[in-house]
Amino acid sequence: MIEINKIYHGDCLEVMKDIPDNYIDLIYCDILYGTGRKFKDYQDLKPKREIIEEHYIPRIKGMHRILKDTGGIYLQMDTRINHWLRCILDDIFGYNNFRNEIVWCYKSGGLSKTEYPKKHDVILFYSKSSEMNYSPCLVPYTEKTLKRGLTKCKGNYKLNKKGTPQVDWINDVTPLLSPTCYERIGYDTQKPKALIEIFIKSSSKKGDLVADFYMGSGTTAEVCKDLNRNFIGCDISERAVNISRKRITQSQASLF
Repeated sequence: MIEINKIYHGDCLEVMKDIPDNYIDLIYCDILYGTGRKFKDYQDLKPKREIIEEHYIPRIKGMHRILKDTGGIYLQMDTRINHWLRCILDDIFGYNNFRNEIVWCYKSGGLSKTEYPKKHDVILFYSKSSEMNYSPCLVPYTEKTLKRGLTKCKGNYKLNKKGTPQVDWINDVTPLLSPTCYERIGYDTQKPKALIEIFIKSSSKKGDLVADFYMGSGTTAEVCKDLNRNFIGCDISERAVNISRKRITQSQASLF
């Protein structure tokens, strides 16, 4: 039986064998993007359909098995492979359980003279059934919106004091982490906490169990700790696991 609030070193295909059916409340994974690149911490998959399908089909079947009927799954990637992953997820989770294609926009990175600069990631969001737990994450109003709302308050124009529901494009959270960002811990493909917080707040409750099977730098685990969720994490990279464990330990989480 797998232990919760622990980060495992190993392939998620093997780690999931020790997880019971219908056990996980939410899955978020910043998966391999299919760039073919050799990063400091891992070798990415080549952008070939047969390679992508061979890797992901058995792993996504495993994720479907362990996810509760009320659970949701978010897989983050870019446009190299999102069309193939959408087909795989449709086959395994069912077309009717597709919820959103979420776009995370950012400005970081270089420009191109031969194509439109690539400045977004795609997050595919599926549920296991129609019984999915979901509560919209509210985004605070801008000062301009609040002023406009107060001006119209004498009519039928009303504002939810807590904010407005997050839509399926995200451009108002921390962008790709710069080398000098306070969150940066030295992992090539680290994602900002504010981004993952949106998914965890929307699709889980306090005390729920969240799994990240491509843990990387451990951001999901730290966000779970901050939001009073339990977690299970794993990564095939020993360095990534060490970084994640150190990060959680330094944030004073007695989880191991």
